[in-house]
Amino acid sequence: MAEKRKWNDKIKLAMGELENKMQREHRGRGRKEVWPEPGKVEEWNAERERQRGFGQYCGSMSTASREQTKKEHKRELFFKNVAVQTAKSAAFLLAAVALVQGIARFLPDSITVSSSVGGRELPIYCVETDKKQVALSFDAAWGNEDTGRILEILKKHDVKVTFFMTGGWVESYPEDVRAILAAGHDLGNHSENHKNMSQLSDEECQEEIRKVHTKVQELTGYEMCLFRPPYGDYDNHVIKNVQKCGYYPIQWSIDSLDWKDYGADDIVRRVVESDKLNNGAIILMHNGAKYTADALDAVITGLQEKGYEIVPISQLIYKDKYHMKADGTQVSGE
Repeated sequence: MAEKRKWNDKIKLAMGELENKMQREHRGRGRKEVWPEPGKVEEWNAERERQRGFGQYCGSMSTASREQTKKEHKRELFFKNVAVQTAKSAAFLLAAVALVQGIARFLPDSITVSSSVGGRELPIYCVETDKKQVALSFDAAWGNEDTGRILEILKKHDVKVTFFMTGGWVESYPEDVRAILAAGHDLGNHSENHKNMSQLSDEECQEEIRKVHTKVQELTGYEMCLFRPPYGDYDNHVIKNVQKCGYYPIQWSIDSLDWKDYGADDIVRRVVESDKLNNGAIILMHNGAKYTADALDAVITGLQEKGYEIVPISQLIYKDKYHMKADGTQVSGE
């Protein structure tokens, strides 16, 4: 019996040692399988916190690398902002250009016509053009002796010009009016009574223009559209009234001063050798002056020898889409 208890005690002792060994081995295996190790977790969390300001949440980086990355990031943001602002500016500019083009395309042509410069309403003194063209014009307010001779000289050179006629001249010489038109020349309005238009009221200005218009229309069927104020006298209200009557106000850039009777040679010199003889010049002469017919052949020849084509004013000027320079030059708006 005593021997049996002895063996039982040995078995319990062995079993206890075996159980303790198994527990130690199990605990040892458990520690090896833990991942990640507690120390590593803390290390990684600390590194993530350091990287958070650079938009990085994994990996490791030296202090120098982090400083370089911060500079690169700021530079990248700067250039992005510049690119965005540039794109916005370009888009705004393109939109503005498109708006201006749209307005110019769809507004009526009358909007693009302006005779005003700095608050002054101006008549057409000359025309800005690349064409080597000039216009001869004759004011017909008195006299008829040389009109036929002038028409013959113009016909010989196959030149067309513009005649500005007063109401009194139209009444006195209706056959000359018809002959001028039949020869292919412009008929222009020079007022009814050759008054200083700037001294007249709006109503009187328009009456001076309309009376002659009606006379010529009834006589020839021709609708005049060119008006030259007597003496070249005008102000803002004269120009506006001329335009209200459907006319283009016309002055001149070269004055022959033929009415001063200095002689034919003087007329030729003042026209052909004028420092204002350029493309688009408008030349003033008078059909009733003493030496005009004598000088006309040499004037035409002199202009043509300089390469100029002589055209009527209606062909020289722009009828729409134009504006004026301060010196009275008409400029195309196209």
